[in-house]
Amino acid sequence: MSMIQDLDQVVRTVLPTDPSFRGIGRADIDRHINEARQNALANAKDEFLLSLMRLLALPGNGHTRLIPNAAIPVLPLRFVTIGTAVRLLDAAPGFAGGIGGELTSINGVPVGEIEAAAKGFLAGTRQRKRVIGPILFAWPGALQRLGVLSGSDTIEYRMRDATGRISELVLDTANRVPGSAFYPRNEHGKADASWSPKSFLEIKDFGEPGLLLVLPSFFDPGGTSLSSAVSGAADLVRSRPDTPLLVDVRGNTGGNFLLTKPLIDAISEGAEDRGTGLLVDKFTFSAAIVFVAILKHRLGARLRLIGEEMGDGLTFFAEGGTIGLSSSGAVVRYSSAFHDWAGGRIDETTPGEIAEEIVPVGTLELDRTWIARPDDPKALDRFCREVLDSLAA
Repeated sequence: MSMIQDLDQVVRTVLPTDPSFRGIGRADIDRHINEARQNALANAKDEFLLSLMRLLALPGNGHTRLIPNAAIPVLPLRFVTIGTAVRLLDAAPGFAGGIGGELTSINGVPVGEIEAAAKGFLAGTRQRKRVIGPILFAWPGALQRLGVLSGSDTIEYRMRDATGRISELVLDTANRVPGSAFYPRNEHGKADASWSPKSFLEIKDFGEPGLLLVLPSFFDPGGTSLSSAVSGAADLVRSRPDTPLLVDVRGNTGGNFLLTKPLIDAISEGAEDRGTGLLVDKFTFSAAIVFVAILKHRLGARLRLIGEEMGDGLTFFAEGGTIGLSSSGAVVRYSSAFHDWAGGRIDETTPGEIAEEIVPVGTLELDRTWIARPDDPKALDRFCREVLDSLAA
């Protein structure tokens, strides 16, 4: 198998199917296809993958993108954007001293300049780029393409700790590990790249102040575990119709929002003076955003949105599927259906069961900005109590 066959698979399967490409000029598409073809013929794998990233990023639709994680070797550093700062959350033992620090530059090039140069390779909104972009900082092939690395066997990362002290991590470019070891396919923002939710629902009862419901994922291939968790949460919410609620969907990368409808109904049926809050962040995507949108439409001013801007907007293309590129080892995510939860619009690609649910939400403005500190696990409890007290006021 050759990378030309990978490219042909994208051209035959993705481009004709994915409606997000309808607004992209043919000349732009052909130019990027030709660039990818030249890199494939040259057997330049990193360049080929980066060319496909640029091609699939053209529509600006985050659900449509190349996921290189399993196809590339990276330096053993896990960078994640916390707020707007890129931080080192995990590293191989020899470099663990930098964990928690903020990345300020690579080989003397400021992080902001690297992010600006990387924009064309990353699909989706500003926040989604912040979610999927940090893998580029540990991928020597990408750093070379971005003008950060040239002809050297080492890379210097400059880090700033909480006290402002600057330190350097110097890595040999030969010291690489599989990309998927430090960068999960669905980026959740946790320090441990292998993290996965232990359950679909966690409940913390703060007593009179209120309830915290943590919903870490809506992806359940079997369909029964999520439904059971949602049913249990709905029963609890209905049993306490006056109790303030705080629902945490930070890090929830999506799944099937239709399975969450019983909980949406239960929350919506609560007392009219019950306060409800939703915790969201840039790692909140897809079906989790739809969950937020429907609740906002139903509750209006009764709902307080807390955290940071989510990973996608309210108008996007989704559904579709994934294809594995057998030669390069990368994965392509493509879309097939139009969603517009801002204006409540549908088109011929919107599945009927989703079209029945779409409502015009307008915008989702944050009522309060808050970003959890990864080095203070007790901060969430303190903050939840504070928010629940404010919801009861």
